[in-house]
Amino acid sequence: MGTRMETDSIGSMEIPADAYYGVQTLRAKQNFHITGLRMNDQFINSLAKIKKAAAVTNRDAGNLDGKITEAIICACDEIMAGKWHDQFIVDPVQGGAGTSANMNANEFIANRAIELLHGVKGDYTVVHPNDHVNMSQSTNDVFPTAGKLTVLTLLPRVLTQLARLEKALSCKGVEFDSIIKMGRTQLQDAVPIRLGQSFHAYASVVERDIKRLEKAEREMRSVNMGGTAVGTAINVSPTYLRSITENIRRLSGIEVEQADDLIDATQNLDGFVSVSNALKTCAVNLSKMANDLRLLSSGPKAGIAEINLPAKQNGSSIMPGKVNPVIPEVVSQVAFNIIGNDLAVTMAAEAGQMELNAFEPVLFYNLFESITTLENAVKTFVDNCVSGITANEGRCRELLGQSVGIATALCPYIGYKKSSEIAKQALRTGRQVEEIALENGLLTKQSLDNILNPNSMTQPKL
Repeated sequence: MGTRMETDSIGSMEIPADAYYGVQTLRAKQNFHITGLRMNDQFINSLAKIKKAAAVTNRDAGNLDGKITEAIICACDEIMAGKWHDQFIVDPVQGGAGTSANMNANEFIANRAIELLHGVKGDYTVVHPNDHVNMSQSTNDVFPTAGKLTVLTLLPRVLTQLARLEKALSCKGVEFDSIIKMGRTQLQDAVPIRLGQSFHAYASVVERDIKRLEKAEREMRSVNMGGTAVGTAINVSPTYLRSITENIRRLSGIEVEQADDLIDATQNLDGFVSVSNALKTCAVNLSKMANDLRLLSSGPKAGIAEINLPAKQNGSSIMPGKVNPVIPEVVSQVAFNIIGNDLAVTMAAEAGQMELNAFEPVLFYNLFESITTLENAVKTFVDNCVSGITANEGRCRELLGQSVGIATALCPYIGYKKSSEIAKQALRTGRQVEEIALENGLLTKQSLDNILNPNSMTQPKL
């Protein structure tokens, strides 16, 4: 295929002749063999959105030639259409505060623009990666802004799936509302509860998770574009500074605004920590829910078995007929990973010094993974588990009848001590709580029927 020679401040390197990336990108590829992956596709698109908006803004400010601008715009549009992502070869975890990722975009766009202008790739007298594509920019405003655009692109998908989960859980709450089961605290029998109430509670916690993520999402809308190196807007024209954020908003369709304090927005990453923390909290809640569903469906003959999860695949290579709760299991595993990612995000945000945080690459790698895997986990949770859950009403009734937890309801009428004695006797003898209380003349049958009515024990007395 042949090569071409490119030179940077470090020296010269041979670049594959057909490559659209350049010397700085190839150096980064050689230096950062970390994950073996390429950058997130949406992040690549976000870089293209910023480069397009910057080209338009520089042209309107009278600083960029119209033909070069159009070639840059065309190259960016091709990226956003999903083309050329294979030319973004830098590992997502990289040193240099994202400079390698930014230069990968600059070099690709420059070489593609050169080609569109009928030049030869690598002839940067036609379109230069720094002087033209990166005009009025720094990695230090481009990279974090691309991160925020990516989060704002990915988060709505998670919110859509969480809204589906909330609806599915609410529907199960209505479907199971008439089914009384034994409530449990610390895995021990407690007092009756309606199965529908349990599912309604799950829906409520998902609703809170949605609100937390929506609040965190709003923090992503403040960007530091125009601040360049440290937030002081060095090498930026007044026209560019006034217009760049508006052009990003107009051309990307993503509602962003320029930060009031560009220096603060350049060096502090607490907004990303807020997003990660909301994702972690959601993951914790979903894993707790998944644990409950596994316990409630355990057995099916030697466990609780109050609900039935959809059978999705064989559960064992040795035990015939065994079906495992694979969907709740994968939800918990995703949660574990998100919780770990949150720690990485937290440490990366904390590790910044002075006017810049150099650790955004690993922050973004973990944050994007958390968002994407949460979206996928919630989707399979809804489609392959929650929507197909059925209640084993007979088993709920059986376990409720065997429990002594209903003795709690007697406390206001005969006191804690006598209620405890009845519960102990019922456990020891296997007799019913109602039978023992009646035998001891503590309450009339009519009173016991009213007090120990399971329905009355599952809601406040009005």
